Amino acid sequence: MGAKVVRLENSQLSVAFLLWPGFPLLSLAGFCDALRLAADGVESNPSLRCSWSIIGLQGEQVQASCGISVAVQSPLPEPGQFDYIVVIGGPLSRLDDINAGYWHYLHSAAAADLPLVGLGTGSFVLARAGLLDDRVACVHSFHHEDYRRLFPQQRVISHTDYLIDGKRITCAGGIAVIELASQLIRIHCGPERAAKVIHQMTVNHGGPLLLGERRHVLGELSVQDVAIRHCIMLMEENLELPLSIATLADHVDLSSRQLARKFHEELGVAPQEFYRRMRLRYGRWLLLTTEKSITDIAYECGFADASHFIRGFKEAYGTSPARLRAHSVPSM
Repeated sequence: MGAKVVRLENSQLSVAFLLWPGFPLLSLAGFCDALRLAADGVESNPSLRCSWSIIGLQGEQVQASCGISVAVQSPLPEPGQFDYIVVIGGPLSRLDDINAGYWHYLHSAAAADLPLVGLGTGSFVLARAGLLDDRVACVHSFHHEDYRRLFPQQRVISHTDYLIDGKRITCAGGIAVIELASQLIRIHCGPERAAKVIHQMTVNHGGPLLLGERRHVLGELSVQDVAIRHCIMLMEENLELPLSIATLADHVDLSSRQLARKFHEELGVAPQEFYRRMRLRYGRWLLLTTEKSITDIAYECGFADASHFIRGFKEAYGTSPARLRAHSVPSM
């Protein structure tokens, strides 16, 4: 019989995993190990920092793609016991090879306003359940066309490792699972815990900038207010597809007006203007350190097109992106 999960009052981060048949074991192991490392150091009761459980139908065992079966620990408890429900998908051919109770549970979690996470093809599960409508999904490039074919009305990206879109979080899978786990650990347990996870799991990504590297590029900012600090982290993470101010406010349990007032008190600027300056600053760095086209940089910094980026850049820096690059790169 699965053990009942008890959400400890002091627990900083609590995660439930829903496994689809044929799920990749790496996704589960990587995420769980990141949580374990973040919890280390509270010898008396590590679950005071992080707790996690595999939930599902009582007595069920779910077979991973490698053939190893994993037992359900808790029979679909109340969603409110967790901070996140993480869905780890399996082969697309087995997307519907699941008990109807799982679909009902996801809808009840969404109705409870709980953040839902799709790892790998878990994004397809959320989309099939109708829980990614009006959201952007992040999938592996291998599955990009599959997603467009199955969900032609929905938006999808594959140029980043994961995406937080309000209460929906999607991740391409693989090693990016550890990066996403470390970001959630950063939000709930602090940057020191997240840094420990990245260091001990020896994550070394050769693609787009990791969040820590991006933060270094953008410049460290010391902010006392926890809600503002959390919003800035979300902004740094979502430069390509900027979150709305309403979404940011919702993520920290504030109204848009309350969030705007806090930004003015802490930083003397509206949140949307702070966000825009951050994206322009990142664009300036890309201009000076890469050979990407101005159009590509504009999209990577969350602008609708190059003209919007160029206009904002001129206002911020008094020169055009092309002129800045021309005067900064030595002639060959």
